Amino acid sequence: MRFVPGTRALRTLEAAGRHLNFTRAADELGLTPAAVSHQIKEIEEQLGVVLFTRTSRSIRLTEAGAALVDASVDALDLLNRAVSKARKLTRGTALLKVTLDAQFAAKWLMRRIDAFRKLHPDIDLRFDISYEVRDFDLDDVDVGIRFGTGKYPGLVADRLFDNIIIPVCSPALLASGPPLRVPRDLFRHTLVHIEWSQQGVTWPNWRMWMAAAGVDDFDDSRSVVFTTSSDAVQAALDGSAVALADFAMVANDLSEGRLVRPFELGIKVAREFAYHLVYPITSANDARVVAFKDWLLNEVHNPQVDPTRRSWDDFKPS
Repeated sequence: MRFVPGTRALRTLEAAGRHLNFTRAADELGLTPAAVSHQIKEIEEQLGVVLFTRTSRSIRLTEAGAALVDASVDALDLLNRAVSKARKLTRGTALLKVTLDAQFAAKWLMRRIDAFRKLHPDIDLRFDISYEVRDFDLDDVDVGIRFGTGKYPGLVADRLFDNIIIPVCSPALLASGPPLRVPRDLFRHTLVHIEWSQQGVTWPNWRMWMAAAGVDDFDDSRSVVFTTSSDAVQAALDGSAVALADFAMVANDLSEGRLVRPFELGIKVAREFAYHLVYPITSANDARVVAFKDWLLNEVHNPQVDPTRRSWDDFKPS
């Protein structure tokens, strides 16, 4: 039987081939550079081929090494997908794992999830909270909530709601800070927003909001930029700034008085981008997925479910 490296050796080879640096590969794998070098040398000796050419300053793949690294990538991917499938097959039919980002979880879903659990006590709902986009073939998840275009090969994407970006601040800031009567009054406050763009679409920022409000001399250097919406909203909650926030993510903060809207004007995010419920086409008839989808879409589209939910028509989008 010809020698085939084990999965541990394949992982080491793949990491070394990707980084072309034994030290960086060792850091990724939790090994020492000497251990990585030893494993590569052992594979070379057992195969009888040279995989890397080494100099005092660098390493590079030989033609044989490149071929084996490519095969290692394919083999590890195939094994990982098989392991994910095996785990899903053996964990039973009651468990439903949902992946979503922290903001959507904290600001929207978790406030409503008890209603689903009461409606479907037979479904064991678990959550994977992460901003990373999961792979349904590789990761142990069943459905996800993603912000994007909804065009995902092999997946069904059910659009949830449009995103309308509005200015918000704390009641304390509105009461004690410089007055906010017209948009130009915002110049006297700290203004925060997030920076995000994809496929030519930019998330509304203060420059865009000011332009929609008729203010054409806004200096956007006065704005503070965050990488996540939750940080921007927290700055508003703390009373230190006026933030541009997604209405759906702050609706409860508004209805419960933690935030207020100093101005009614809202800006719609480009129509092609929205939150979607996504799941593999092969899971479209899974009873657990269907139950979660039906419940979620009902929550989104039926204002009677949540009496605090405002209609999108309450805004004056640009």
